[in-house]
Amino acid sequence: MTEPPAEWLDELYDLLRIPSVSADPAHTEDVRLAAEWVRDFIRSAGGEAEVQEGVRHPLVIGEIRASSEADLAPTVIAYGHFDVQPPDPLDQWESEPFEPVVRDGWLFARGIADDKGQLYMLLKGAALLAAEGALPVNVRFTCDGEEESGGHSIVDFLEADERGADVCVIFDGHMLRVGVPVFELATRGIAYFHVRVRTGDRDLHSGVFGGAAMNATHALMQVLSAVVPSDGRLHESLRVGIVPPSDEERAGWGELESGADVLSAQGARPADGQAVAEFYQRTWEEPAVDVHGLSGGSPELQKTVLPVVAEANVSIRLAPGQDGDAISAAMEKLMREAAPEGAGVEVERLAMAPAALVRPEEKAIQLGLDAFERAVGARPLLLRVGGSLPVMSALEAKGIPTILTGFDLPEGNIHSPNERLRVEHIPLGVEAAKELYREFAKLR
Repeated sequence: MTEPPAEWLDELYDLLRIPSVSADPAHTEDVRLAAEWVRDFIRSAGGEAEVQEGVRHPLVIGEIRASSEADLAPTVIAYGHFDVQPPDPLDQWESEPFEPVVRDGWLFARGIADDKGQLYMLLKGAALLAAEGALPVNVRFTCDGEEESGGHSIVDFLEADERGADVCVIFDGHMLRVGVPVFELATRGIAYFHVRVRTGDRDLHSGVFGGAAMNATHALMQVLSAVVPSDGRLHESLRVGIVPPSDEERAGWGELESGADVLSAQGARPADGQAVAEFYQRTWEEPAVDVHGLSGGSPELQKTVLPVVAEANVSIRLAPGQDGDAISAAMEKLMREAAPEGAGVEVERLAMAPAALVRPEEKAIQLGLDAFERAVGARPLLLRVGGSLPVMSALEAKGIPTILTGFDLPEGNIHSPNERLRVEHIPLGVEAAKELYREFAKLR
């Protein structure tokens, strides 16, 4: 196992000791201290950096320029976040969450895997090459202090930034297992709705009016039935625009746990007979509709009424390639048309985030695969992500391909007590960052 130099750990420990919990107002100043640490690191490496105000917490925007002919060199955006999740429950930590400690080859601390430790790899890789006079690209750092609290400031910055870039690298992901790196090429988007159905002026006695008067809960169930899956498939109008994975991607999926094992590990039951066999297709490639909450009448009390109002929250996870506005309109149309005659239906879209897709044939992706294969000793698998990542879709809109990868492991305990990262992955990640920067010199 390769240990990182002691001076690297000293640097990283200083950052990890800052309790930059962005969701807790009591730590607002700590988030700023972490931002200043990142700013000062970039400056100490010969770059320029400033702390910029976000809506909730600051961002750090900086750049370490190429060692020679910087005006002609490619530009790499390096994204990461320096805020962290709250550490509680504290009694489940085996050591203090903000006092880094190494045990059995693991470095334990809140934020070591998500994402301070991985951001450090990108920072340190650029700094080392710059110190050698061998940095062949401009590395523009866009570092976030709001990622763990749902902030949108970094996305707003990227959308407004007209400078462009040749590629973005994000070390905020995982390896499938030791020695098996992953590039996550796509994320699903989401459109989230609140649906309200009204069927009369007031609740009615079910003995007097049951079977004759419209029941709002029944009507809502009918509305929702138009968009929830039937035998594992959504209405075709909700599947328009899907971009299927490449053969290279599908080959990587064959290395993964079976759908049966993934569901079993979570104590979940398959949605239908094909859900196990189609697990990755359904969670990465296809859209998915889910009802998140439903209210109508009084499920807590024995109350024999016909409710006149029923409400639900429902969302659709948008598949890579889909147009969020078009799919939202199709979903609303299906629900309205399914309502029984006489029912009033209100549909409000509460939130929307687009899906993102990076095509594996992009030159930057292929160069990245080559670089990782040299640095890590294995070519990354090409996977997708079922969740949403607004930063990635903002970059896609700018035509900037993104490599989302990282050195966390499934047992890294991110967002949980005893968060940890393999110590040997720190120098490995720094070397991978250096190799990426070298390889990206070929983008121009």
